[in-house]
Amino acid sequence: MDIPTSNLHKQSVQSLDTTTLLSNAARQRDARNYSSFPIVDVDCHHYENESLQEIVKYIDDPVLKQMGQLYTGGGTGGQTPFNPGLVGYQDVAGRVTRYPLRKTETTPGDGTHRDVHLSLRWMDAMGVDYVCLFPTPMLSLGLHPQPEVEGALARAYNRWLLENITSKNERIKTMLYVPFNDAEAAFQTVQEFGSHPDVIGFMICSVRYNGVHENQYMKTYSLIEELGKPLGFHSNYNWNDRLVGNSNRFLVTHALGFTVYNAVHLCNWVINGLPERFPKLKTIWIESGLAWVPWVMQRLDNDYKMRWSEAPSLKGLPSDYMREMYYSSQPMEKPDRDDVLEMTFDLINAETQLLWASDYPHWDMDVPSVIYDLPFLDERQKHKILGGNAIELFGLDVKDRFPNYKPI
Repeated sequence: MDIPTSNLHKQSVQSLDTTTLLSNAARQRDARNYSSFPIVDVDCHHYENESLQEIVKYIDDPVLKQMGQLYTGGGTGGQTPFNPGLVGYQDVAGRVTRYPLRKTETTPGDGTHRDVHLSLRWMDAMGVDYVCLFPTPMLSLGLHPQPEVEGALARAYNRWLLENITSKNERIKTMLYVPFNDAEAAFQTVQEFGSHPDVIGFMICSVRYNGVHENQYMKTYSLIEELGKPLGFHSNYNWNDRLVGNSNRFLVTHALGFTVYNAVHLCNWVINGLPERFPKLKTIWIESGLAWVPWVMQRLDNDYKMRWSEAPSLKGLPSDYMREMYYSSQPMEKPDRDDVLEMTFDLINAETQLLWASDYPHWDMDVPSVIYDLPFLDERQKHKILGGNAIELFGLDVKDRFPNYKPI
C-alpha cells in the first residue's frame, strides 16, 4: 500500500529527533556507567541564528539594530548583514539532524528557551554533565568586512546568551566570543563579562587574518590572565580562502581548514614568545583534532634549532610550550594503528592536557566512547580526559551532581 507523502515526511521528521538519533549513545552511556564520574564537553554548539530576532534587540547601535530587525530571516544567517555569506555545506548531509530538519523538533512551551531544552536533551542522552556552549554561524564572523558589525553582534549575542541560556541551567557554561577584529572591542568584552560566573573563559574564532602576536592585543591577554580564565582558539573552515579553499571538494576544505587556521595562530603565539610574556594564561586549541600537533611540533623545533635568533624570548623548544597547552579532542582522528594515536597522546601529555569535546550537533561529532574505549588508557586517564582536566582548568564546581567529587 502506498503511504501518503505527508505521512512519510512526518515519519522522517519524527525519526530524526535528538532522542532517537542518540539512542546508541544512550546505550553506550549505560553500558560504560558514565554516571559514576563527571563528563564535561568543552565544545558543543547551538544555532544562534534561530534566535537572531531576539539577539538583535540587544544591539546598542540603533542603525545596526534596525538592519538586524529588518533582515534577519531564515537560513543560517548568510543573507543577513551579520554574516559574510559562506557556502553552507555544514548544513546538509552527515550523521545527525542537519539544520533544516532540526527546526521541526518540538520543545516544551514552559518559558525556558528552546536551546536550553535541546542542549539538555542531547547531554542527558550522551551522559554529559556540563558543557561549554558555542555559536555556529558566528564562527565565520571574523571574515566580516566591517569590524564594527562583528563587535556589535558579539556584544549583543554575549548579553543574550548569558541572560537567556546559561543563566537558566547551571550545567551550561560558555567561553565568551571575543570580537578580535577590533582590539578595543575585544578588550571591552573581557572587561564587561570577565567576572560573570557562567563565563569560564574566552574564545577567539580562528578563521580570520589578524596576527595574534600584534601589540594591540596585549592588554586583552593581560586582563584574561589576571582573571585566571583560559583563552581558546576555535577553528573553522573558509572555502573562499585562496589557499585552503583551493579544492573542488568540501572534504578537503574541511580537513585542512579546521587545522591550518589554528596551526598558524599557534605558531605565531609560540614563536613570538607569548607563553613567556603571559606564563599564567592557559590556551586551548579547539576543533582541530590532534594529528596536526606532532607535525607542528617537529617542524617548529627543527627550524628553531637553525634560526633560534628569530625567537629570542623562548627558553626551551617550541614543542616544550606546546606540551603545556590544552587541546580539545574533536574531531579525533582514528588511524588504523593504535600506536599512532598513542604516540600523539604521549607527545601532547594527554593525561593532563587533553579535553574531550563532542562538537554536537555537527556531522563530525564524537561521543564520549571515542576516549573511553581507547585500549591504551587506564580508567583514571579516561576520567581525566572526559571531565577531570576540564574541571581543573575551568575551575568548575560539580558538587551539585557529584557531591563527593575530589580532583583526580
